Amino acid sequence: MKKKLLPIFLFLLVFGIAAYSAVHYFQTRIRLNEGYVNGNTAGNLYNSGLFCENGGTVFFSNPDDNGRLYSMNPDGSNLKKLCDDSAVSINADAHYVYYIRNYSNESSDFSYFVRGTRGLCRIPRSGGTAAVLDDGTCFYASLIGNYIYYLHYEEATASTLYKIKIDGSGQQKLLDQMIFPCSTLGQYFYYNSTTDGSLCCYDTATDTSSAAYECNCYKPIVTGNSNAYYLDVDQDNALVHTSMEFKNPTTITTDSIDLYNVYGSTIYYQRYDKDDSALCRIKNDGGEFQIIAKGNYSDINVTSYYVYFTNYETKEMFYFPVSNPGEVHAFHPGKA
Repeated sequence: MKKKLLPIFLFLLVFGIAAYSAVHYFQTRIRLNEGYVNGNTAGNLYNSGLFCENGGTVFFSNPDDNGRLYSMNPDGSNLKKLCDDSAVSINADAHYVYYIRNYSNESSDFSYFVRGTRGLCRIPRSGGTAAVLDDGTCFYASLIGNYIYYLHYEEATASTLYKIKIDGSGQQKLLDQMIFPCSTLGQYFYYNSTTDGSLCCYDTATDTSSAAYECNCYKPIVTGNSNAYYLDVDQDNALVHTSMEFKNPTTITTDSIDLYNVYGSTIYYQRYDKDDSALCRIKNDGGEFQIIAKGNYSDINVTSYYVYFTNYETKEMFYFPVSNPGEVHAFHPGKA
């Protein structure tokens, strides 16, 4: 009788181990993207990446909870805390949220250049335990397909361009330059040359760069072959709109601009003027100019419902509806 039961027992044991292994594999495997998914908009990523809208959810750095990573609906409802990390450079795809831990807890654009921003992380969209992809000092991260392109800092080499696969494998230094991989468009990202300011294109399929448009620009935002924006260094950072295909640059405004964000045909920007600094709004044809708020602001992030921005001095965050830019409110979502 015992001899008859032994094969059955061994079969059940092997079957149980195989079933457990299969369940564990499907629970822990990293789900990869199909195609060249882009993790956030260029304008948001240039502005610290504090908000990221993806699949009907907004992932954001909550100012009421030390910048910790939260999610909510685009209208501000259904608030949820995802983890205890303070987050910047937020990106998302259908399965995960990617971010850089911001230990400095400073949400201004300049906070990227302090040693507090340590750790490039991945976490499920529903929250939980974060996986650390790079535990070094990182900033300006962008998801393109199944890789994160970002700046990695070391004392010996300063800031250089890296990439790493979303499962944590394949880390590689690509360029010994501090270029911003924020303006993504499919498999490409666009950046300003660190030597002559020309608008360049980086092809992530081949990890090669090429010149895309002759100009002297800073922080370009490219939304298509016939649609590009940039700050013109030769015009004291005036905002220019051009077609890279037909080469017809048009100066939208001669204001000296610190930072900006593009949403459709509307541009939100911070005007630098020692006597008249302001957060402004303008259309890409130069029309419908509007001053939103007087003073110095940073971190202009845009979602489908709201535009968020931060007082540079007090660090208080504000927002206004995309549909009604004159209606400004303090942003206090509370804690969850």
